[in-house]
Amino acid sequence: MSNESELNGVAIIGMSGRFPGAGNVNAFWQNLVNGVDSISRFSEGDLEFSVATDGEKNQNQKFVRARGVLENVDQFDAGFFNINPRDADLMDPQHRIFLECAWEALEAGGYSPVEYPGLIGVYAGCSFNTYLLYNLCRDRAFAANLAGNFQVGSYSTMLGNNTDFLATRLSYKLDLKGPSMSIQTACSTSLVAICQACISLLTLQCDLALAGAVSISFPQKRDYLFQEGSLVSGDGVCRTFDTAADGTVFGHGAAVVLLKRLAEAVADGDHVLAVIKGTAINNDGAAKVSYAAPSIEAQADVISMAQAAAGVDPESISYIEAHGTGTPLGDPIEIAALTRAFRNGGATRNGYCAIGTAKTNVSHLDVAAGATGLIKTVLQLQHEKIPPLLNFKSPNPKINFAQSPFFPADKMINWKRGETPRRAGVSAFGVGGTNAHVIVEEAPVSPPSGPSRSQQLLLLSAKTPTALAAMANNLADHLAKDPGQNLGDVAFTLHKGRKSFPHRLAVVARDAEDAGAKLRASNAKSSFRGQAAATEPSIVFLFPGQGAQYVNMGRELYDAEPIFQAEVDRCADMLQAHIGLDLRTILYPAEGDNPDGAARINQTAVSQPSIFVVEYALAKLWLHWGIKPSAFIGHSLGEFVAAVLAGCVSLEDALALVSARARLINQLPAGSMMAVRMDGKELEPLLPAGICIAAFNSAKLCTVSAPTPLLQTYQEELQAKKIASAFLPATHAFHSPMMEPMVHEFAELVRRTSRQAPQTPWVSTCTGTWVTGEDMADPTYWARQVRHSVRFVDALDKIISKPETVFLEVGPGTALGQLAGQHRGKPAGLQVFSSLDPNLPAGNELSTLLGSLGRLWIAGAKPDWVSFYANENRRRVPLPTYPFERKSHWIDPSDYSTTVKDPPHPPTAASPAETGATQNGDASLKLAEQVIQEQLRIMAQQLDMLQNPNASSI
Repeated sequence: MSNESELNGVAIIGMSGRFPGAGNVNAFWQNLVNGVDSISRFSEGDLEFSVATDGEKNQNQKFVRARGVLENVDQFDAGFFNINPRDADLMDPQHRIFLECAWEALEAGGYSPVEYPGLIGVYAGCSFNTYLLYNLCRDRAFAANLAGNFQVGSYSTMLGNNTDFLATRLSYKLDLKGPSMSIQTACSTSLVAICQACISLLTLQCDLALAGAVSISFPQKRDYLFQEGSLVSGDGVCRTFDTAADGTVFGHGAAVVLLKRLAEAVADGDHVLAVIKGTAINNDGAAKVSYAAPSIEAQADVISMAQAAAGVDPESISYIEAHGTGTPLGDPIEIAALTRAFRNGGATRNGYCAIGTAKTNVSHLDVAAGATGLIKTVLQLQHEKIPPLLNFKSPNPKINFAQSPFFPADKMINWKRGETPRRAGVSAFGVGGTNAHVIVEEAPVSPPSGPSRSQQLLLLSAKTPTALAAMANNLADHLAKDPGQNLGDVAFTLHKGRKSFPHRLAVVARDAEDAGAKLRASNAKSSFRGQAAATEPSIVFLFPGQGAQYVNMGRELYDAEPIFQAEVDRCADMLQAHIGLDLRTILYPAEGDNPDGAARINQTAVSQPSIFVVEYALAKLWLHWGIKPSAFIGHSLGEFVAAVLAGCVSLEDALALVSARARLINQLPAGSMMAVRMDGKELEPLLPAGICIAAFNSAKLCTVSAPTPLLQTYQEELQAKKIASAFLPATHAFHSPMMEPMVHEFAELVRRTSRQAPQTPWVSTCTGTWVTGEDMADPTYWARQVRHSVRFVDALDKIISKPETVFLEVGPGTALGQLAGQHRGKPAGLQVFSSLDPNLPAGNELSTLLGSLGRLWIAGAKPDWVSFYANENRRRVPLPTYPFERKSHWIDPSDYSTTVKDPPHPPTAASPAETGATQNGDASLKLAEQVIQEQLRIMAQQLDMLQNPNASSI
């Protein structure tokens, strides 16, 4: 999409819903393509309530037992939304279901309300609350108390049952700070909400918007009274546009979409489902026969306005999702209005635009109908199919399809992409005259994702361990069904589009099959699991010293991670003037080059700069990924890396000092170092002359230094005493009197550098306590640091006792992490992670690093995912949403001890929503019938005039 005008519009990036016969959008689509009629028909024994009295039944009035039923409406995950169970019991199920659908829509779009930096608006509506009337207010005392709704005893009930609080409750629970509006325009509510959300987005009032509605009335399984010529079907079948159409069927459902400005959605790599190109809302006003009657003029006007707002030719629109209630007069009026709008817009062709409606599949979902129709249309655009209109055999004779642009979609239509974008219109008309129409266009073709890491870190989290297990299995199933989905995009969506909950799981995988197997496995080798602490952990970077070096340490990272490579290159370029060679030729030799590389990298003049460079580059990579240390501990040479990162010494000076230190040591007589399995403080008084403790590493391990012959002899003595020991790969006796000849010269070199007090806390392994500004001002600190024993045990003592501390070894090997894990003062459950593990086979460096990043996240760290993906072109992709753990929250009318002998009949969806009259057999019904019949007579006359081809108004 290169043309800027093509980026105008509002992207639909997420959808969620619950519909009769379908618990989610995917199931809804399967029912549509399979031609499933999801309207339930009940036996008399199934009824939870009947509007018929015995007397009415005896008069042979027709009561129809049909409705679109929503399953499990009592079920709700109150704990997920931190709602008290009792409050959940008292809350209108419409509010509860809308909360869940809104969360699913956000996750379907790949966004977490916690992580998203912009404003998220809410535009929502719900139907009249019958749960309050039928379930709760059956108790007179309860109803009387609720009347004084600001009393303490019923205030929360009022908040949970008032339509005013649907949108704002969602904003509160999800911490959304954009506009939050509850909208009520009867049957057009949800589409009006979507139109208003689009306006808010395009006027920059918010950056994302949730829009939709929910409609559930109770009891669900109830009948309704059919009367000839009324709005409801005589047999519980909706036959939109058909000659046998005699009315609609009402039902229950919820539908929510997530919207975003198209240009930003494309730029952000969102999964765009479709584009809203234009919207319009108007009202009939008084120019109609009655308040409840439709207006051809207003319907035609709103459609024309939407087309004008979209800037599209009506002949480019190839599908209309009609309001389509299936009434004998409403359907012809709608087609007449559509025809007028299309003709006024310049359309001259006939029969080129398919028309359908979801109502024949799921019934009329009242306030949720418009959003349901929009979701159906978007699914059709996505799947490139238009499912057949159910129950259609021949057109209503009052509809002149032959002279209109439209034809009923009575069979499956392949709706393929062409040279021009596929477009559709969606209508919703509400009783009271508020009409809405939107123009929808197919999503732009998404550019392919860019290259990604050879392995991916998948992160999942949930509020409970059982939800986490379900989440892992759901993702594994998803990957098995779509193994070609880019795993980098999957990881990106999980990182950027999901809120982090306490119970967490991390998996490092190469492909979908590998990921699926690890997600299903429960062993620690396949995945990492744990519970994050309530507070963010305090991360301590551990920098190892000489002895852990090896050829190709960090090679996989050098090839895969630009930040790591850039820092290695930067250091290597600076070092050439100091060491006389390109360090990279030894660290990362080409295949067949440098056959003596292993020997050369163990030479002090090379090993010390090599370790410094790799540790520094690793640290910069961790910092780039958002892993911020609270403190550093460097073991011997590792202190130089700590000094740079703490702001004490510049990188240039540190590289010069490390090179000079290595050169000066290299000029000294050779010596050796040996690890001894014993506490250094116990061993020190027993050492022979000429041997000293080089490092106090743990209560069970120390290192000794001396001339090689002395150590060889001493090792034999230790073996005789059955004390384990092992020579280390060192060419000199570091941290011993053998370093004395270079101390003065090195101190002079340090004196010439600029040094500052630490900006990040740093525990010295030379002094065993916190480094101060005075330490850095003293040039002899670094001379003492190379000469005296390393007091790693003492350094750990200063920091390890804090329970929230996590150690990350930033360098080659795992030795320091193991020492920390063995420390005598460690708290229970101490967590220690590594960056590079030379004990693993080649090709595992990235997996080790990513695994540690995942484990840090599990511990409660907050990686910077923007920086993590800074060098990748990633896209959000649809993934399974949160597996709510629903429980029944329901108060049955029989739960109350009531003095009401005959409770009031609940209003049916047909009567108040469409006619304004009651259908409970009272005297007002006869008056309402007379009014309706007169309205229908006048509307029939108007329609006859419209069908006249000579009528000038069309």
